[in-house]
Amino acid sequence: MRRLIFTALLVTALSSSTGCLIPLYSGDPVRRTEQLIITSEDLRALLNEWERFWFLDQPSHMTPQRVHGGVI
Repeated sequence: MRRLIFTALLVTALSSSTGCLIPLYSGDPVRRTEQLIITSEDLRALLNEWERFWFLDQPSHMTPQRVHGGVI
């Protein structure tokens, strides 16, 4: 009986909490803002790193207009 009550209390306590048991960001608004800015900058830098890895950030060597190539 004691085990059933303990399990019921544990389930109630865990289901009533919102989010994770260990918060991802600080409770201090100033520090939390800094952490969110750092996180968003990391995600922005990830896109640049992805383009650099796949050589998508290189300039195009193709000409914008067609070139005849012969003597006119």
